[in-house]
Amino acid sequence: MSSDDGYERLRAAILAGDFQPNERLIEADLIESLGVSRAAVRTALVRLAHEGLVEHERNRGAKVRLVQVEEAIEIMQARALLEALAAREAAVRASDAEVHELRQILAELRRLLDAGDLVGCSTAGATLHARILEIARHATAARLVSSLNSQMVRFQYRTILVPGRAARSLSEHTAVVEAIAARAPAAAEAAMRLHLDHVTEALRSSVASQPRAVAS
Repeated sequence: MSSDDGYERLRAAILAGDFQPNERLIEADLIESLGVSRAAVRTALVRLAHEGLVEHERNRGAKVRLVQVEEAIEIMQARALLEALAAREAAVRASDAEVHELRQILAELRRLLDAGDLVGCSTAGATLHARILEIARHATAARLVSSLNSQMVRFQYRTILVPGRAARSLSEHTAVVEAIAARAPAAAEAAMRLHLDHVTEALRSSVASQPRAVAS
C-alpha cells in the first residue's frame, strides 16, 4: 500500500469518528492497522497536521486535534456564507433529475427522524449539503467548505442531538430544497444561511451539555 493510501485511510478514519478528539495516534498501531511503513505513517501525520486534523505535542507524539468551541463557531459562520452561495448557484444550475435526488434525500431524512435515528439524520443532512455543493458546480466554494469540514471533525460537535433540533433541521433543509426546486436563487441563499445560522446558535447553546458532538 502506498503512502498516499495510508494518508487517505487515516484521514477518512478521523473524519468518520473512528478516532476521537484528543485521542493519541500511536505509530506502531497505525503501521499495523494501515499496513504501511513507519515513514508512510509519519508522512501522513505531517500532512494531517497541516490540514488541522492532527496536532503534535513535544515528547508525546501525535493526537487528533480538538477543535475548541470558539473555533467551531467561526467555522460554522464561514460555512454559512459559502454554502449560502452554493445554494444560490444550485438554484440556477440544478436539473430536474438533481432536484428529484435532493427530494429523495429529504424523504430519507424524514424516515430517519420518524424512526428516532438522530445520528442517521446527521449523516443524511451532511449528504444533502454535499450534494447541493456538487450541484452548484462552484469548485472554489466546494474546496473551501471541504477544508472547513475537515477542521471541524464531524463527530466532535453534534447539534442534531439538541432537543427539538432534528425536526427544525428537517424543516430548514426542506425550505432550501424547495427554493432550489423553484429555481429561486435568492430564496435558496437565504434559506441556507438561515439554516446554518440556526446550527451555529444550537452549537452555542449545546456546548455545556454536548461537549463531543456536529453536523447540520
